[in-house]
Amino acid sequence: MSAKIRMNTEYRNKFYNRIKDVFEKEETQEQQAFMQSREDFNELQKSTFELAKQVVERSYPKEDVATLRTFKKKYGQPCDVVAKDKCFYFAHQEDVNDEGEKEETKSHFDFGLYGNHNGNEYSSEDSEHFAHAYFREELKEKGCNPDIIAQQSEKDSNPHKTKHVDMCNKALGKSNSSYGGSDDDNGIGITKQFNDSFYADVIGTSYCRSRAIACTKDEYNIFLQWRSAKAKVVSTHQTWINSIMKQCDQLKIGLKAYRYLSEGIELAKELGIELDEAELVRTNSTGLTIYNPSNLANMIKGMKNKQSANTREAKILARKQYESVN
Repeated sequence: MSAKIRMNTEYRNKFYNRIKDVFEKEETQEQQAFMQSREDFNELQKSTFELAKQVVERSYPKEDVATLRTFKKKYGQPCDVVAKDKCFYFAHQEDVNDEGEKEETKSHFDFGLYGNHNGNEYSSEDSEHFAHAYFREELKEKGCNPDIIAQQSEKDSNPHKTKHVDMCNKALGKSNSSYGGSDDDNGIGITKQFNDSFYADVIGTSYCRSRAIACTKDEYNIFLQWRSAKAKVVSTHQTWINSIMKQCDQLKIGLKAYRYLSEGIELAKELGIELDEAELVRTNSTGLTIYNPSNLANMIKGMKNKQSANTREAKILARKQYESVN
């Protein structure tokens, strides 16, 4: 029966989406590296902010903050000089130049969900990429495509990409401002929930760039390590999505070459995916040799960096091997 049913665009899309979904759920080295990067970031986000809060409170002692708030209650707007912030310019002066003179080293560190991870004050596509990757599962549940930036990394801006980026940002509750230091201060939902844990009291009404907060070189390096961990979430997500897209590219070519539904069924079976032909038909309103179902399945399976065993030790070893060559 199945050999007589011809493949068409709708069938091809059904096969493609079902198989792609399996690719995304497989425990490959790329997927595990991404998941681990998020865990590492979570740990550093909390501990690094606690350090940041200590550094901020050295410059703006709690008792001074409390006094100024008392004055605000008494005198009103003229004494409104205390605010909560989640982004800070930290600076140290422990480096020296060639002439032996001390040099100031400073950078911008934003603990917000959409905070930049390269020291820039302004929100960027990398900032959005992090937010989407960090809350990937939540966005998937909302019907969004959190992988869109990674999928379109080598393409120019286009309506398709903009549409899905905007959908993700809206689902996360991002505000429309482009300023990195405050773009999500007025955020709602997930963005607000994330940010609310990472505010510290500062004194002064000017932007953070004009109030560099002194820290030690060791503290500054810890802030850099935290920011690198944030960037790693983006890079590992990009690597993982690239690996999936390479497989999907071959999948598209193969499916396009298939003439009959039976070839798609055989391909899915070779990949370890059970698909019911009757269900495909019920819900439905000349190929190159290399893309016969068996050959294509073997090609795609050969592209996967899957764990050789499902033990914790095997996963750790595989991840170390993966990181040593990346």
